[in-house]
Amino acid sequence: RGLPALRRRCDVAGKRLSGTGLATEGRVLRAVLYVYHSRLLRHRPYLALQQVEQCLKRLWKMNLVGCIETLAGLIPKKDTSQAPAECLVPSQPMLETVALKVLGGCKLILRLLDCCCKAFLLSVRHLCSEEFILLNTVASGLLSRLWFVIQYRCVLQSLISLYGVLSTSLHLVSETQQMPYIKGFTFPSDISNFLGVNVSSEVKKQKARMLTTKKPTSWLKKLFPTMPEAVSEVGKKRKFATCTSAVKNCSIPCPADIGEPVL
Repeated sequence: RGLPALRRRCDVAGKRLSGTGLATEGRVLRAVLYVYHSRLLRHRPYLALQQVEQCLKRLWKMNLVGCIETLAGLIPKKDTSQAPAECLVPSQPMLETVALKVLGGCKLILRLLDCCCKAFLLSVRHLCSEEFILLNTVASGLLSRLWFVIQYRCVLQSLISLYGVLSTSLHLVSETQQMPYIKGFTFPSDISNFLGVNVSSEVKKQKARMLTTKKPTSWLKKLFPTMPEAVSEVGKKRKFATCTSAVKNCSIPCPADIGEPVL
C-alpha cells in the first residue's frame, strides 16, 4: 500500500528540487561572486554570500535529485509478481541510502535558509551605511529571491514528507528481510527530532526578521530627489502634449511591442 505513496513523494520532491528557480539563482550568485572576487575579499556581505554559495554547491554535489529518481524508477508501477501476497520493493540498502541523503539534504537546506537570512540582513545593514551600494542592492534582491524560491516551492517540506514515507517503508522492508547497509547509525522515526528545530516556526522567525529590517531609503532620496508637485504636473502635461502631436504628425503605423520580453 505504501509503494504508490512513496513514488508520488519521490516525484514531487524531485520536481521541486530540480526546478529552474534554484538553478537560476545559483548561477546568478556565482556570477556576482566572480565579478566582485578581487575587490571585496574581506567585505562581510561578500563572505556571507560565499557561505550561501557553498551550501548550494554541496546540495548539488550530493546528487539528491538523481538518487530520488533512481529510487522512483525501482518502484514498479504495477504488481508483476504471480503470488497475491508478494510484491517487488526496493532493497533495504537502497532505502537506507536515500533516507540518509534526504536527512542530509534537509540539514543543508535549513543551513542554506539561515545563511540567506544572515547575508540579507548584512547586505541591508551595509546598504543603509551607503557602502558598496551596487553590490549590496544586487545581493539583497538575490538572497530574498533565493529564500522565497525555497519556501514558495516547498522544497524542505517535500523532503520532510518524503522521509516520513521512506521511514515507514524502510521499517517494513527491514522486518521482512534483514540486509543492513549503513551501520552505526539509527534512522530517526521523527525527522523533527533529528533536525533539532521546528521548521515552520524557524521559517516564520526568519521571514519576520527579513521583512521588519530597516529599509535603506536615505541614499535613494539623495540619488533620486523628489520634484515639487507643480513642476511634475507641468512636465507631465508637456510630455503628453509632445507625444500627442508626434502621434498626429506620424503617418506610418508603428508596431505595438508592449509586453514583449527583452532577451
